[in-house]
Amino acid sequence: MDKVRKPFQGVWNIIRFNWQFYVLSIATVVILLLLCNNLTAPFRFIAIVLVFLILISTIISLTVSFYIYDISDLYKLTWLDKWQSNNRKIVYINAGFDETSHLFKRKFPNSELSVFDFYDPTKHTEVSIKRARKAYAPFPDTQQINTTHLPLPDNSVDVIFVILAAHEIRNDEERITFFQELKRVLTTTGKIIITEHLQDTANFLAYNIGFFHFHSKTTWFKTFQSAGLRVVEEIKITPFITTFILGKNGTPP
Repeated sequence: MDKVRKPFQGVWNIIRFNWQFYVLSIATVVILLLLCNNLTAPFRFIAIVLVFLILISTIISLTVSFYIYDISDLYKLTWLDKWQSNNRKIVYINAGFDETSHLFKRKFPNSELSVFDFYDPTKHTEVSIKRARKAYAPFPDTQQINTTHLPLPDNSVDVIFVILAAHEIRNDEERITFFQELKRVLTTTGKIIITEHLQDTANFLAYNIGFFHFHSKTTWFKTFQSAGLRVVEEIKITPFITTFILGKNGTPP
């Protein structure tokens, strides 16, 4: 029986995998409020402003996350309807946290789906990924890979999905090498579908300094160009999520 996403699953995952940040925020608010009684007027005002900023920032980020991961079309995959046919071989690549493969299996029931995980604990040291890996078992037959090699023949894959994962490759050269590998295994008319948050105004307003974990659109375009790929189409699933449809240079859209 197919898994279904539970209500509030997305925002709950964010809280439980990053709980230390929320504990720190709550502790800071409590300390500031306790100090208020012993502060003079100017410093009391500053403390109250800081409390307000911490609370409003936390509420905004969780509200946006709920919108993106729980009620938007991101996990409904309706934005992939135009790519549903003529996909004989599909590859889905994650960075150690996979709650999506079963959705792709259901979306493309007549295709051959291969799932790869490039998580490397020596490179991807975020504690949130480690917690997520404990909470979610890998998709059956998931293969562990590195970012420099895909165990697939040249020109053998029709569609490659990398959803909210490629940004974990922090090194520019490694990221370019990874996309060169994607290009190598892609058929002439195949497509690579990359979904990411961007380092832009919308994500800054939603996640403040957290948006530095994302890459800018300029960085992504430099990566694609350096790997010999071109952007065929750009989709805004929400104001905070962007999908790039990539093809090989010199091939029809």
